Amino acid sequence: MSIFDRLSQYGVVPVIAIDDASQAVVLADALIAGGLPVAEITFRTDAAGDAIAAISKERPDVEIGAGTVLTTQQLDAAQAAGARFCLSPGLDADVLAHAKQAGMPFAPGVMTPTDLQAALKAGCKMVKFFPGGAAGGPNMLKNISAPYAHTGIGFNPTGGVNMANLADWLALPTVRAVGGTWIATRDDIAAGNWTKITENAAAAVALVAEIRSKS
Repeated sequence: MSIFDRLSQYGVVPVIAIDDASQAVVLADALIAGGLPVAEITFRTDAAGDAIAAISKERPDVEIGAGTVLTTQQLDAAQAAGARFCLSPGLDADVLAHAKQAGMPFAPGVMTPTDLQAALKAGCKMVKFFPGGAAGGPNMLKNISAPYAHTGIGFNPTGGVNMANLADWLALPTVRAVGGTWIATRDDIAAGNWTKITENAAAAVALVAEIRSKS
């Protein structure tokens, strides 16, 4: 089973910006306690690489990935730290080629059919629909993805996704898993609100199960 297939099983991937790598393992424990042992650590902070390395080493059962990977150097750093997958808010052909050469599962960001065709040409199996809400929400993705459904491409919508609209996103057969920034916010991590993060993760897991049981 590919890493993106495993992410699909969870339905939600916490998207995390962390400022202090010393909090990484306890953050992972909070997610594990909530039944969501998966995380996308974004390269929006200087602590990202060290946080990925800490979780990869101390909690190897967590499906740990890197987000906001904009350069080949960041991809190399993410891979060296132990990331199992990488994502980006946009599509860069050089980074995609480098990821393929490095054997790193990579989901570039797309917002238009042109982006999507470039991703397909590069051999991508998963793409990030970003910014999901601002780009038109589930209805826009439904229409953009329809001509490409036969290719088997999967989508990871991120940006504007929350508990209130989660069912609308997961109702789309091409959506494998959403990216959720609400599960472990930067402020909650900095404040050490681990119980809240666990509760958010558990609530997301329960809602995904409920949605899928009705489909």
